[in-house]
Amino acid sequence: MTGFTGKTAVITGGAHGIGKAIADAFRAEGAAVYIIDSTPGEWFTGDVGDKETLERFAGYVISHAAQVDCLINNALPLMKGIESCSYEDFSRALSVGVTAPFYLTKLFMPYFSRGASVINISSSRDRMSQPQTESYTAAKGGISALTHALAVSLAGKVRVNSISPGWIDTTDSDITGADALQQPVGRVGRPEDIAEMVLFLCSGKAGFITGENICIDGGMTRQMIYHEEHGWSFDPAGSSGQ
Repeated sequence: MTGFTGKTAVITGGAHGIGKAIADAFRAEGAAVYIIDSTPGEWFTGDVGDKETLERFAGYVISHAAQVDCLINNALPLMKGIESCSYEDFSRALSVGVTAPFYLTKLFMPYFSRGASVINISSSRDRMSQPQTESYTAAKGGISALTHALAVSLAGKVRVNSISPGWIDTTDSDITGADALQQPVGRVGRPEDIAEMVLFLCSGKAGFITGENICIDGGMTRQMIYHEEHGWSFDPAGSSGQ
C-alpha cells in the first residue's frame, strides 16, 4: 500500500513498542519517517524533555523534508506515584508527556502541509488509575486536554486528535487466561491496533474528525465490575496497599 507516498511522518519515541509499529506502518504506506528516541540507533537520538534537543530535531527534520504531514507524539513519560515521585520527577514526566508535544507542534507550525494531522498518544489512564501512578497519569490526562485545545487553535490548518491505548503488549507474548479474557474483546491489545488507528486519523478518510480522543482498550473502560462478579471480590486491605 502507498497511501502516504510523498508524505512525511514525524514520530517521538519511535524506536520501540507502539512507536515502532506506527513507524513501520507509515513506511509500509510509502511515507518518509523521522524518529526521535532516547535509545541510540538509526534515528535522531535525543531527549524529548529537553527544549534545545527538540529545536535541533525540528531543524533536522525541516532540513530534510519540505513539510510535515503527520506528527505523532508518542514518547513515554515517567511513571511514579506520590510516595516516591519527587518534584523533579513529576516535572520531568510533564516535560516529556505534555510540554514536548506542545512545543514540537509549535515548532512545526510553519511547515505543516495543508490537511496535516497531529496525533497525541495518551492512555486509558487519562480516565482511570491504579495507586502510585500520578506522574504518568497526569501527563496522559494533560495530553488529552492539550489535544482539544490545539484542535481549536489550529482549526482550518491542522487536525489534532488523541488515542488512549489500554493494555497493549509490546513484548510479542502470547497472553492467555484471565489477562486476556477480562478484556471484552477476549485478548490483550497489540501495537498494530494503535498503528492502524493512527493511519486512519492521518488519512483523508478522517477529514471530519478533530479534537477527538479515541480509547482503544478492548472495551475495558466500558465494563462495569461489582463485588463478587466475574470471579472478583473487593479486598479493602489490598486496595490500601497493605
